[in-house]
Amino acid sequence: MKDYRLHTPEGVRDLLPRECAKKIEIERRIESVFNRYGYYNVQTPTFEYYDVFSEDNGKIQQKHMYKFFDREGAILALRPDMTPPIARMAATTLKDESKPIRLCYIDKAFRYNESYQGKTREFSQAGVELLGMNSDEADAEVIALAVNSLSAAGLNEFQIDLGQIDFFKGVLEEAGLSAEEEEEIRQLIENKDFIGVEEFIEQFPIASDLKQLFLDLPKLCGSIDVIEKTKNLTNNSRSKEALEKLKRVYEILCDYGVEKYISFDLGMVSRSNYYTGIIFRGYTYGTGFTILEGGRYDGLVGEFGRDCPAVGFGITVEQLMNAINRQKIEIPVWKVDTLLVYEPKGRKQALMTGDLLRSQGMYIENSLIHEDIEQNKKYARSKNIGGILYFEDDQNVQLINLMTNQTIRTTVEELIQKADKGETE
Repeated sequence: MKDYRLHTPEGVRDLLPRECAKKIEIERRIESVFNRYGYYNVQTPTFEYYDVFSEDNGKIQQKHMYKFFDREGAILALRPDMTPPIARMAATTLKDESKPIRLCYIDKAFRYNESYQGKTREFSQAGVELLGMNSDEADAEVIALAVNSLSAAGLNEFQIDLGQIDFFKGVLEEAGLSAEEEEEIRQLIENKDFIGVEEFIEQFPIASDLKQLFLDLPKLCGSIDVIEKTKNLTNNSRSKEALEKLKRVYEILCDYGVEKYISFDLGMVSRSNYYTGIIFRGYTYGTGFTILEGGRYDGLVGEFGRDCPAVGFGITVEQLMNAINRQKIEIPVWKVDTLLVYEPKGRKQALMTGDLLRSQGMYIENSLIHEDIEQNKKYARSKNIGGILYFEDDQNVQLINLMTNQTIRTTVEELIQKADKGETE
């Protein structure tokens, strides 16, 4: 019989010290970029009323949510996505704030992914939401922020694909398909199912040039040139304006200097119900999933009672870490560099000096091994600690470098003088 006390549930896992330190460092870098662009941190509850995440308000199907009841019988859900709670916040507690509102977050989300999908069921999202502005400048700011966040995290090779929901909706309007038919072809295009799109569209009596556009949609990818090429494939005004918006946003991104990371995918039709305009995804090698998704969602905040345009993105931190690990990108993290060892008669001075050196930026572990110095050396080497401060008494100290096996004898006074001058490493 399985002892459940010894295992984690399927879809979640422990993070060991070094991996945890790397994750925290990556999140710290990303958060620093968010803050430097003027985005303020917020936190929303880990669980909310199920209605916040209903399928009308987002992209998560009910079967993928963790749901439970409170004592009054209300249905609650662990948040499967960070954007709906922030939309709720914007429509309620922040409704009177001056616009634009710039918010960011780094927090956990929970989604009941099937085990064969290779995704965890508890994951971290780092993202931003820019609320109260519907403009090309706002779209470009968020996309540039996405690029700079991934760069700060350590990635060198990645791309952000841009699409436009209104372009696809304009094509659908021209075709006159029903809602069910629109959803079916949307899924085929989303999956890049070229044969499926062809078989499906042949059923309908629509103009040959429009049929050809549907067939070409999954292939309309690449550089800015694809925008000009596609303009000639449709006469729909909504679609043409969507392409113009993409072009204007790209021009602003060029001014940000991030154009080398930008490409276009006009067959990107989104798995999310709440996106209304520009959409984008981030890709890199070393992971089978997107590392970033975002877009404009002008209708979502209004679902909570207060209309407000919005655009944002979320980074899946675990997928980003997978890519960083597989690309063998080094992320320096903190580690203990010194072991503090003392005899009983040197304990008070050792502890005071240890705190002084920590204030100078050193990472110092107090020894709890009450044995001779050789045992402490053995322990330090096992933990990859590079040096030992050994207080023989309250006046005399040994500086032991375990990398070179050199020992320097000094006094507490000389050691403190060096620390005050920032000379102690």
